Formats: sequence, C-alpha cells, structure tokens
Amino acid sequence: MEFDWLDAPFDLHKISPKEIEESFEDPFSLRLLPDGVEDDEKARYFNLGKSVGERGIFAIFWTDGKRYRVILARDMTPEESAFYDRKNAEAAY
Repeated sequence: MEFDWLDAPFDLHKISPKEIEESFEDPFSLRLLPDGVEDDEKARYFNLGKSVGERGIFAIFWTDGKRYRVILARDMTPEESAFYDRKNAEAAY
C-alpha cells in the first residue's frame, strides 16, 4: 500500500502516519463504503483498524486502487471499537 501524506488535512502529531498505516495493515481491519455513494471516482471509504500497539483508529480515505489518501484519522469511539470487535467475532464463526 502506498500512502500520500502530502498536506494531510489533519494533525499528524496526534496519530502518526506509521500508526495509521498499521491500522490499514491490520488483518482484522474493516473497510466500509458508506450507503448512497454512487460515484466510485469520488467515493470516500471508512477504515476501522488497530495499530501494532493495539490503538484503535478510525480513518476516512480515498483510493485510486494504488495510492491511499487519508482525509481524517482519529481514535475509535467506544461505539466504533465495539462494532470492530463484534464484526471480527462474527467473522470468527
């Protein structure tokens, strides 16, 4: 995966690019396309994943299939963390 960090529209000091990339590489990460998105060229996706240090990260990103451009990244909320855990528990069965 190749990430574009040039002029990131959020503070990369709060969550490092390395942690964000790790959350995308999480084998249990969840990538979701919001309902109602019809134009793939302008589609924004959600990623819920954990860094190597177990930090839960929620990200909104765009991709052209080769490069990833993260538009927003923050810690998961308790609800997002519960969703992540529930979906991964369902996948284990």
